[in-house]
Amino acid sequence: VQLVESGGGLVQAGGSLRLSCNVSGFSLTYYAIGWFRQAPGKEREGVSCITSSDDASYYFDSVKGRFTISRDSAKNTAYLQMDNLRPEDTAVYHCATPGTWYCHRILTTYTYWGRGTQVTVSS
Repeated sequence: VQLVESGGGLVQAGGSLRLSCNVSGFSLTYYAIGWFRQAPGKEREGVSCITSSDDASYYFDSVKGRFTISRDSAKNTAYLQMDNLRPEDTAVYHCATPGTWYCHRILTTYTYWGRGTQVTVSS
């Protein structure tokens, strides 16, 4: 099982980035995928998650209305479209799967993680 994130970078406040999470060893047709982030000196927190069954999506309060999660099962890739970025969004972003079709609120239930991609938002 492998998850590889890409698409991070440096962007000015108000800008956009699109993160990708390419997975191998399992199919997004059957498993939920989540995005998480960790800023320096802070704990890792959930950002968004999408189920495999009905594409139901969930968002952390601070990103609602600005971030959009999606997936392409044919490409086995998940995406996180991030718009209207703020300096407080600066973090390393990881994707992960809980190994179930539904999303979990607890981070420790996510068993497989990518190494992350750095997102830096300048003011």
